[in-house]
Amino acid sequence: MNLVAGNRLTLLRNGAEFFPALVAAIDSAMSDVRLETYIFEDDEAGRVVAHALSRAAARGARVRLLVDGFGSRDLPARLVAHMEAAGVVVRRFRPERGWMRLRRNRLRRLHRKIALVDGRVGFVGGINILDDRTGHEGEGPRYDYAVRVEGPLLADIYPVVHRLWWLVSTLARRERESVQAPPPVHPGPVGDTTAAFVHRDNFRHRHDIEALYLEGIRAARREIFIACAYFMPGWRMRHALMEAAGRGVRVAIVVQGWSDHRLFQQASRVLYGTLLDHGVEIYEYDRSELHAKAACVDGRWATVGSSNLDPFSLLLAREANVAVMNDAFARELRASIDQEIRLGAKAVPRLLWKRRPFGERVVGWLAYGYARLAMGIAGIGAMA
Repeated sequence: MNLVAGNRLTLLRNGAEFFPALVAAIDSAMSDVRLETYIFEDDEAGRVVAHALSRAAARGARVRLLVDGFGSRDLPARLVAHMEAAGVVVRRFRPERGWMRLRRNRLRRLHRKIALVDGRVGFVGGINILDDRTGHEGEGPRYDYAVRVEGPLLADIYPVVHRLWWLVSTLARRERESVQAPPPVHPGPVGDTTAAFVHRDNFRHRHDIEALYLEGIRAARREIFIACAYFMPGWRMRHALMEAAGRGVRVAIVVQGWSDHRLFQQASRVLYGTLLDHGVEIYEYDRSELHAKAACVDGRWATVGSSNLDPFSLLLAREANVAVMNDAFARELRASIDQEIRLGAKAVPRLLWKRRPFGERVVGWLAYGYARLAMGIAGIGAMA
């Protein structure tokens, strides 16, 4: 993990804070805009971002949009054509041309959400180009985070985004894409925050995000707060969480109560019993859809990004997180997660969980068995 000092990082909660900040940055662009996302939806938020990208391209900025071929499979051609007519270059990562088959290479998705503007500002987080209200019927907006990044840390983000664009464009055009260097990033400090950009790919950085979480959990001395949309960590991480609780660390995990993947949710609930037995607190968030992927340790260390703690994020998908070593940022994130627990989550009681109906337990084990079988077929074998 390459820690970089001298940054200014701003925590953004949900689309209500993220989209105005993103659009303002794009509207200020003079030369270069790059956006990667898993989902780009044709809803109010998607159209606002599409129009901002088009305006930037019309001003003469070089604008590149990379979307995942499965997550954005419903992105309509007319919206793409509107952007391309303005000069936006749109590419799809692993486009789907039929029903998704359960094979390892088909599951290697572009799941990270990154935006970069003119070498001076960037965004990393879990928020898709998707309205907070789209796709769920909860009481509140979708619960998620992103981070606005300014400073020398951008120099670590640009090469990763640039490299993937070059690879996808080369494959799409079946010829070598001309290499156009990313815009320069000013090396001087703009703030007092030390941070690292941590990403997962299928080459040299396959385990970097998992290692980031393990390092933070094992170093905890007082408390660990985790908000995670899809929670099915492997044995090493479960053991680290239980060991932390065993040495007196408060471990609080917020997971989905309302889920868009009910089978996966039933499978992940099978893990509750052992974690609860070891003193881990589990809260199910049901005020709306929980989509956050964030953690805070001891009010000093924090991470926000796109990576869930499940086998698909940790072993297959391209993901990106920012690790932040700043007390003020970590305390702000911790307070936000704690507030969401109080406003919209219910604690899972250990004794009541053990006494749940037999049929419910059977459904959970069947779902877990199916999930394990699916992982085996897909070649995911490291999450025992």
